[in-house]
Amino acid sequence: MHASTLKPLVLATAFALAAAHSPLHAAQPAAGAPAEPAPVFDVGELDPSISACQDFNAYANGKWIAANPIPADRTRWGAFDQLREQSLEAQHRIVDAADAGADKAAAGSIGQKIGWLYRSGMDEAAIDKAGFDPIKPDLAAIAKLDGKADIVAWLGQAFAAGEGQGFRFRSGADFRDASQQIAFAGQGGLGLPTPDYYTKDEHKGLRAAYVAHIAKVFELTGVPAADAAKKADGILAFETRLAEASLSRVELRDPKNQYHFMTIDEANRVTPHFDWAAFFKAVDVPVGDGFSLSQPKFFAQFDAMLADVPAAQWRDYLAFHTIDDASEYLSKPFQDENFAFYGQTLNGQPEQRTRWKRVLEAVNGAMGQALGQLYVKDYFPPEAKARAQQLVDNVRNALKARIEGLAWMSDETKAKALEKWSTFLPKIGYPDKWRSWDGLTIVPGDYFANVRAANAFNQRYDLDKIGTPTDRYEWGMTPQTVNAYYSSGTNTINFPAAILQPPFFYASGDDAINYGGIGAVIGHEAGHGFDDKGSQFDGAGNNVNWWTKADRDRFDERTAKLAAQFDAYVPLASHPGNHVNGRLTMGENIGDLGGLNFAYDALQAADGDKPDPMIDGLSRDQRFFLSWARVWRGNIRDKAQLVLLNTDPHAPAKFRAIGAPSNMPAFANAFQCRAGDPMVRPDEQRVQIW
Repeated sequence: MHASTLKPLVLATAFALAAAHSPLHAAQPAAGAPAEPAPVFDVGELDPSISACQDFNAYANGKWIAANPIPADRTRWGAFDQLREQSLEAQHRIVDAADAGADKAAAGSIGQKIGWLYRSGMDEAAIDKAGFDPIKPDLAAIAKLDGKADIVAWLGQAFAAGEGQGFRFRSGADFRDASQQIAFAGQGGLGLPTPDYYTKDEHKGLRAAYVAHIAKVFELTGVPAADAAKKADGILAFETRLAEASLSRVELRDPKNQYHFMTIDEANRVTPHFDWAAFFKAVDVPVGDGFSLSQPKFFAQFDAMLADVPAAQWRDYLAFHTIDDASEYLSKPFQDENFAFYGQTLNGQPEQRTRWKRVLEAVNGAMGQALGQLYVKDYFPPEAKARAQQLVDNVRNALKARIEGLAWMSDETKAKALEKWSTFLPKIGYPDKWRSWDGLTIVPGDYFANVRAANAFNQRYDLDKIGTPTDRYEWGMTPQTVNAYYSSGTNTINFPAAILQPPFFYASGDDAINYGGIGAVIGHEAGHGFDDKGSQFDGAGNNVNWWTKADRDRFDERTAKLAAQFDAYVPLASHPGNHVNGRLTMGENIGDLGGLNFAYDALQAADGDKPDPMIDGLSRDQRFFLSWARVWRGNIRDKAQLVLLNTDPHAPAKFRAIGAPSNMPAFANAFQCRAGDPMVRPDEQRVQIW
């Protein structure tokens, strides 16, 4: 998906999650928080005309999906999206209050900065009056670039300001010594979602639309149509060369393709026309012994293009991305053109989101952790954190028991797995120590300047980590994010406050609902430490092999069967040739399968000896699996689904609802399914990994 370089560096990827319902009344919310609905598990949403054993997703979610069409300003709509909408409304109240009080707030306080940033973004009249004036100095500087020396110098300056193009540059834990942060340079520079979009015939139409978009962007700055069209053709050819040297999303899942440590001299031999010593000086980063030139083949092509691509074509490429990346912060014609291609053409979204939501997204990108400080005061009560900690402990213990009981793994590898398990660091809700925003200057009336200042500030914050110890306690997500994630470099599992709330999690509520919802999420994130990628890192975050060859072979046999299961899923009847990529989605599918099993075991350990209350005629196990399914209820536009099949490491939601349960005998027992039912895998096809 398109990402503007005016937004701060994304520090981590994560598992996108959704909301589950509970049949019980829940704890009182914090002051200012919306009251919890009770009861909220509507058994009327279940479809008795469909057997749970035939299609569990349709049984649990079909009626809800039919009754809840996708809003015009979204590409998908489901339980996760509803919960995210609730978080946005809460944040909206916070930024409105910050705006109202900003002028009288303490000078330099986060409340004042957030208020002025949000206010400047809502001042459409001033933004429209400015047109594209804010980027004219950049475009003028790019127009003067004459030859590779100028281009290389420009790239260094741009990356120092957080505006770099052509490749990616960030800090990260050293794969060989995760206790230290080093620099990572990686492939990038593409405007279309993946390298395949530049080469495959099925994307020919989108390539043509992209060229038209590039031309239109230039025309908005006064370039004549014929000249704009010529520039657009050259930019597509430019990006196609980068794409042909880029690794696929599946290839990038392999840690061997994510890290190649080199000295400056070694890197300069890969890129003789791009001096890395000069680059590191420009971005003011101490490189030390070296850095990761993560995809050498890509950088060899990048360097060749410095030598043989005319300076005019480089100028066009840099100018286009400067305009395109800034479009959301410029006047209405630029915003509309950005949405017309990336929103409508690429993803099928009929309408643009309302202004306040787009500005709030920019606030989150610029000062998300600061906004999170304000968010948790009102929307994350202490009892929620305490209950979540209890669930984390119980699910982690279930994972330990699973490892200890594995029949296919040797004692030698088990010992290493348990060693890694023992070093997990769970983080719940929000950071123990908040980040400082001293040094970031935000002014009342200049939206573009504010976003760019925040971008440079956040870039400096990230790059200043290079050469310093890794901080396991730092968060890569904001508290108001409805999400969760695992970090292999720190061996941490992370659960922001916004996902630890109704209707997904109840501080006081039915265990079956909580374990089927947030409990499975906890298990999923812990399971990432032992998926196809995470299992290649030890408990200290180092990329080392802790497996015997025989055990690794047995693990690979099981994961191959899981990949085959997901390869068979076709989400769109109108596109029968577009199926789920079982290798791209491997890590998430392993996380789902393991996480649901760990959560189920933890539920049995917590409640197995207690009488089953049979709420609304549903058994404890049925409520557990229904809670899981309702996490994944939802619908998605066809165009957006096609993009995600190529880009998203998560399988489509409806297949996540059924994939893991179909491999669990406990599901079949809960719903009295029989051999031969679609939700019951034959023994030879059933997958159990952890």
